[in-house]
Amino acid sequence: MLKRTFDALTSLAALLFFFPFIFCVATIIKIGDGGPVFYRGERTGWRGKPFRIYKFRTMVVDAENIGGASTADDDARITSVGKFLRKYKLDELPQLMNVLKGEMSIVGPRPEVKYYTDMFSGEERAILSVRPGITDWASIWNADEGAVLAGAVDPESTYMELIRPMKLKLQLKYVRERSFWVDLQIIILTVLAVVQPESQAVREIRRGLH
Repeated sequence: MLKRTFDALTSLAALLFFFPFIFCVATIIKIGDGGPVFYRGERTGWRGKPFRIYKFRTMVVDAENIGGASTADDDARITSVGKFLRKYKLDELPQLMNVLKGEMSIVGPRPEVKYYTDMFSGEERAILSVRPGITDWASIWNADEGAVLAGAVDPESTYMELIRPMKLKLQLKYVRERSFWVDLQIIILTVLAVVQPESQAVREIRRGLH
């Protein structure tokens, strides 16, 4: 109950605070190519229930039909505005609406497409026992997934080999150890990882998560 109350109040306050910025970004995206402002891809949520995630659209219209789910920073589908939004994680800001609706939490395992959650082992399905979140331990460990995938001949295979195993390990760590204080710690570390991604403190945090 405490977590849900915190999520609802925090997401509402953040949406009100960031509304002018959200409006400006939405206008720029719309003027850019006339396409939708938001990306509404389907994700697997709490207890396996599918939901539509809110993100600022950072790729060309119908990008899902011309490429895979894993996206490298050098993916040709990414728009010029999208590159900026992705660099500073601003494309994730509209997910506050998912949090307000109760589909997501501020902190929790990042939601995946059904293709990946269908691969979950029995143990890994515990990840679906909590609401997915905007950030978690895995988000701090690998804050720039697109940079890791950049230059890969097959981004999907690279994601499966280099990122997904550790991501699942850290998501299970969160499920086992979650608490309100853990959530606050993750929020603070996430801000630090975005603001100072190459700082010594962030490097130490990431090493500690291995």
